[in-house]
Amino acid sequence: MREKIERETLEMDVVFVGAGPANLSGALHLARLVREHNEAVGSGKREGKALGEIEIGVIEKGASVGAHILSGAVMDPRALRELMPDFEEQGAPLESPVKEDYFLYLTRQRAIRSPITPPPLKNHGYYIVSLNRLTSWLGEKCEEAGVNIFPEFPGAEMLYGEDDRVVGVRTGDKGIDKEGEPKENFEPGVDLLAKVTVLGEGPRGSLTKKLSERLNLNEGREPQVYSLGIKELWELPDDRYPAGCVTHTLGYPSDAKTYGGGWIYGMQNRIINIGYVTGLDYRDPLLDPHAEFQRFKQHPFLAKLLEGGKMIRYGAKTIAAGGLYAMPQIYADGVLLVGDCAGFLNSQRLKGIHTAIKSGMLAAEAIFEALLAGDYSAKQLKRYEELVQASWIMPELRKVRNFHAGFRRGRWLGMANAGLQFITGGRSWGLFDRASGEPGHEALEKLSSYGYKGDDISQRYNGLRFDGKLTFTKLTDVYHAAVKHDEDQPAHLHVLDTNICSTRCAEEYGNPCQRFCPAAVYEMVEDGADGRRRLQINFSNCVHCKTCDIMDPYQIINWVTPEGGGGPDYKGM
Repeated sequence: MREKIERETLEMDVVFVGAGPANLSGALHLARLVREHNEAVGSGKREGKALGEIEIGVIEKGASVGAHILSGAVMDPRALRELMPDFEEQGAPLESPVKEDYFLYLTRQRAIRSPITPPPLKNHGYYIVSLNRLTSWLGEKCEEAGVNIFPEFPGAEMLYGEDDRVVGVRTGDKGIDKEGEPKENFEPGVDLLAKVTVLGEGPRGSLTKKLSERLNLNEGREPQVYSLGIKELWELPDDRYPAGCVTHTLGYPSDAKTYGGGWIYGMQNRIINIGYVTGLDYRDPLLDPHAEFQRFKQHPFLAKLLEGGKMIRYGAKTIAAGGLYAMPQIYADGVLLVGDCAGFLNSQRLKGIHTAIKSGMLAAEAIFEALLAGDYSAKQLKRYEELVQASWIMPELRKVRNFHAGFRRGRWLGMANAGLQFITGGRSWGLFDRASGEPGHEALEKLSSYGYKGDDISQRYNGLRFDGKLTFTKLTDVYHAAVKHDEDQPAHLHVLDTNICSTRCAEEYGNPCQRFCPAAVYEMVEDGADGRRRLQINFSNCVHCKTCDIMDPYQIINWVTPEGGGGPDYKGM
């Protein structure tokens, strides 16, 4: 029935899907390029034909620009300075320049400070920022430049023309009840037609995933691997951790087989940004990234730092950590990929804002050339890849191309590999080259092979208690993410075969979705007298991190966009 409804069609020149730093920078840069070209042609300073009014749109699934943007962020300002040389004078929302750097190795009871901060973690000259506030500010700059921004408009599906040419994107329907039927307030999604569509959805974007499968954009690439970052904002009672102070940690609570590390960033008004990253290629089926983060805070060093403080915000986000070898083809007929959905993160430095902004700018330059040529084919848009290859992005990513691969062999070999790469410019001479050739979820071992009997999480987290002061349950944390979804809508988490959950997955892995999800979305509940449990999906808790889509061992969970405006509200994060 819904497929037969008439949809409004809106023709634009360029549509950016996702209001993240890459797309907002790209939209802003493109608007300026077009304006400057038209002015130069009009004044006779440049030959050629003016482009006229170019319609540029940015659609965003969040209720506002920045609502779904989360990052424990120390920003290298290089790209932002190229986009806007006077960004400080223009009022960019910067928390503080980095003033102090520390690197700690944590044992169970001790925090051992390194006498030398590893060069990739030296942050002098950088800024601590709230990426939520930064993207909101970039959104304002875009609107001032004439860019159309549409919040609460999730990209639901790609639109294709002949020969799989991308011709735009369809936004999600609104006002559908949980049975899939239109409600009184039903509004059909809009077909946004565009000469070029730019996907900047972040890691594991739902449109990017389908597009890559359809057009084989990952052919010849290593599987992308991910990490999950979980963070909280704390308000401290005094100035014990000043603004501008940055600490990174390695060691506890991760075991030696698991990639993981923490951070503490000092922000304004006695606020600290504290978080922990767990590699989503871990082996232990009972590992719970949220529990790892809670244990991190229980370390004596962290517990003392947080004593007397108050947790005020929570969030979780995945990170595309595979590096250069896992990057997909970033162009095709009518479409470009930018930012995290294209894998531009420098995982060694834990930085991707600067590469995201730069990728968006380079995409804008390629689109500008395509507008001048009137050609939006893959042959023309390949110019984007050429610009990326010629930019400072590639030398930076090439130097760390084997960084994450080393940690697939454990912490100590990973650290040795990181040191080797720093000396050799990324070369490993076959010792740690690339990844294992498998996606992260395939590293997950079964309960029996890991030595567990049953799925009792206390076998790994014996002694972990949630006191509501230092440590918190997932539901308490989700409350502090200000998550909102209308519960009378179809679940946006599609499990293709729930029988697997009750049988094979329960027996082999102990239903790890209950653990790897940082928002208590997945729950196995009793179902009848046979003792078998069934999967219950609490989709209204979802913080849109995409961990379930990534980490499910059977790859039967498909994350799609919910009704526009739903999800977390990461104010100040």
